Amino acid sequence: MQSHSAQMLYERYQGTTCEIGGSMKLTLHHINFCSTNVPAMDEFYRSVLGMAPEPSLQASRDTSQGYAGDVAFVTDGTTQVHLAERDLEVGFRMRQAVNPLERGHIAFRTDDIEAFKRRLDEKGIAYADYGAWAMNGWHQIFFHDPEGNIIEVHQVRSDAG
Repeated sequence: MQSHSAQMLYERYQGTTCEIGGSMKLTLHHINFCSTNVPAMDEFYRSVLGMAPEPSLQASRDTSQGYAGDVAFVTDGTTQVHLAERDLEVGFRMRQAVNPLERGHIAFRTDDIEAFKRRLDEKGIAYADYGAWAMNGWHQIFFHDPEGNIIEVHQVRSDAG
């Protein structure tokens, strides 16, 4: 059932930008699937679905902040799919309540992470603020939808080195 929910979210938001609160923008960025066999998943998504590798993201990874697992990045030209090695311990290592690498997640990019965090606070939705940890320059937060699916919202920081 979780895969069905993620697919419905993908179909609803793929390729669109939503404005929230009049000025903050939110765009579907990627879907993350966790696996114990990343090379097999990479081959499947490239050979069966015709997705192309997204090699530029490998150089943006920060493997020193708690997650050094294998990751393949593929794209359909609009939306990325991140195929990540499952890691049941990353939440513990990062001292966070949400583990985005246990079951995977859907991710949105915003232009104002602070405004989005205020929105979650106003709605009483708890979130795990990972900050910049797995991808250089990305400030990432993770939270659950009402069914327990994990959602990421991130902002690429202009001050990223």
